[in-house]
Amino acid sequence: MTARTKAATARTVGIVPPPDAVRVGGEIRDQLITLKRRTGVMNWNVLCRWALCRSLSEPTAPSNLPSSGEATVEMTWKTFAGSAGDIYWWLVKQHTLALGLPLDEHTLSAQLRAHITRGTQYLVGDPNMKDTQDLVALIPREQP
Repeated sequence: MTARTKAATARTVGIVPPPDAVRVGGEIRDQLITLKRRTGVMNWNVLCRWALCRSLSEPTAPSNLPSSGEATVEMTWKTFAGSAGDIYWWLVKQHTLALGLPLDEHTLSAQLRAHITRGTQYLVGDPNMKDTQDLVALIPREQP
């Protein structure tokens, strides 16, 4: 392992824990309501997970970081991430690191909100997003 790889690994592992709560604003709340109606997925935390993964599939940073204004949807990290919390947090850290951003609490929390925001916008803007099968269709398939 090279010195650069060791340094990157140390920064990736980091000791910054996930936030206590995940918060998104009113515009995203309205989009989540639309997605609930379209897909039949009744839990915001599940839709937010899909949104996070959809956004993280893009190699670029979300262009508009959401303001830290009033949150209208709030859930604990445990509710948001469930038993896969370590994986979701690691994915956020990896993407943030790949963008060359610092792995501090403020940046990571902002990136989490930004990815949920961008992913929700992508999902609600997809005219083919009509049910849970359309969510499942987003999963990349292994090529034979």
